[in-house]
Amino acid sequence: MKRVLRIVNRFNLGGPTFNAAYLTKYLSPEYETMLIGGIHEDDEESSEFILNNLGINAIILPEMRRSINGIGDYQAYRKIKKIIKEFKPDIVHTHASKAGMLGRKAAVDLNVPVIVHTFHGHVFHSYFNPIKTRTFIQIERFLASKTDAIIAISQAQKNELSNVFCIAPEEKINVIPLGLDLSRFITNQDEKRYVFRKENYLDDDEIAIAIVGRMVPIKNHQLFVKAIAEAKQQTQKKIRAFIVGDGQSRDEIEVLAHKLNLVISPNGTTTLKPDIRFSSWIKNVDYVYAGVDIVALTSLNEGTPVSLIEAQAAGKPIVSTNVGGIKDISIEGKSILLSESNDEKAFIENLIKLINDDELRLKMKNNAKDFIIKRFDYHRLVSDVSELYSNLLSTKNMNRNIKVFA
Repeated sequence: MKRVLRIVNRFNLGGPTFNAAYLTKYLSPEYETMLIGGIHEDDEESSEFILNNLGINAIILPEMRRSINGIGDYQAYRKIKKIIKEFKPDIVHTHASKAGMLGRKAAVDLNVPVIVHTFHGHVFHSYFNPIKTRTFIQIERFLASKTDAIIAISQAQKNELSNVFCIAPEEKINVIPLGLDLSRFITNQDEKRYVFRKENYLDDDEIAIAIVGRMVPIKNHQLFVKAIAEAKQQTQKKIRAFIVGDGQSRDEIEVLAHKLNLVISPNGTTTLKPDIRFSSWIKNVDYVYAGVDIVALTSLNEGTPVSLIEAQAAGKPIVSTNVGGIKDISIEGKSILLSESNDEKAFIENLIKLINDDELRLKMKNNAKDFIIKRFDYHRLVSDVSELYSNLLSTKNMNRNIKVFA
């Protein structure tokens, strides 16, 4: 049995953990997989419950954190090398930037036969200053030259990696979209909707709008708050909003809501019917999607947002900024209304359009489910990656035989 060492940046709630967890669980028994990763940040929700639910015993590297830390990163690199020496993997597969840098360097140093890296986000714009960005691009180009295959999670991301930033040639980049277990977003929807709406004192005629994700600058929650304030002024419909998540931007978002005369209910307070409820993280997010009527995303940059895949599986219409790979996970005009990230007016207009048009929301609900379920099921993910591994190992063996007989 071939062995895979899978390395993920950190075990926070998000696409990389889901991707790594499902591959670790379901590539067995064809591949024996060891999963290692860093710890989540203080303002992030841990994703270790996902691993526990799947029966995965991952190795935690507390030194591997999201931010750059010379001492911590070197310690994590040394630990990864030690694990490689002991586990002796045939494949090292890294997920996202920090894991990709440390894991691939260790794998190259120890001559691991096959090295694979998955890009999970669009990290070369809107995250860092120009000097840091140029440095990261140079590092990624070097690492890509030592990598046997790169996985992009959307066609837009592949184009960016190959044609915009010239990280690697097109033939080295394989598009393999995320794969998720979407069953909980499809089953018992009526029951979950009843529970969520009762717990949040939502009347039948109230339209609930949610945004789910980390509260950090790149997610641009300020636009969501502005849009809710504007919608309350312009529509006769009764609306309530929910911000699900937490993070460093929370205080300034609450301040903005107060400035816009919105009644808010931070987690733990007793306001029954606020304009916006800050709920912090909710593990049973399937209840949220069942209970709300519209899901929003306001990001300045994204990879492939899991929240929008899950929301569409639950049949929710989306209003979103047009960033990253969002067009690859939706049907523009049919399951999602898009606006450019710098066009606040268009985003607000799209939200109000969805609020006012009951028939449109119903049509978009029916459009999304089939598209999402067929394309983003975890069985498809496992099959695609298994095929890639098999091809890479066969190529390596063939090249080794050619050298032997040359």
